[in-house]
Amino acid sequence: QVRLWESGGGSVQAGGSLRLSCAVSGYNYRHYCMAWFRQAPGKEREGVATIDSNGRTSYEDSVKGRFTISQDNAKNTLYLQMNSLKPEDTAIYYCAADLCDSSGYHPPTTHVVAWAADFGYWGQGTQVTVSS
Repeated sequence: QVRLWESGGGSVQAGGSLRLSCAVSGYNYRHYCMAWFRQAPGKEREGVATIDSNGRTSYEDSVKGRFTISQDNAKNTLYLQMNSLKPEDTAIYYCAADLCDSSGYHPPTTHVVAWAADFGYWGQGTQVTVSS
């Protein structure tokens, strides 16, 4: 059973930083693609960043240059480093995973980094609140 557990959310002032962590168990990282999503009240769940089985990363346009997705394979942990946070980043952040083949994961459209429906395993979410 693939299990994910994210942590590291909290409240920060605009311009601050947070690092989210997602502990992953029950799978071989070489066979999975990973992603961070976020969902604000009244909004759809939005793909934020992905890292595929080949280590290739993709980012939603609004977070490029501010957020970094990474994996520590030795610790079986996915990270999202968030810098220069803005109030618009306020949301519940979720880590997600699903099986992928050797081709990895490619953003489905020019404007969408990942579809939530492409990921079958999800963490419980962690709240990020950015105040002005």
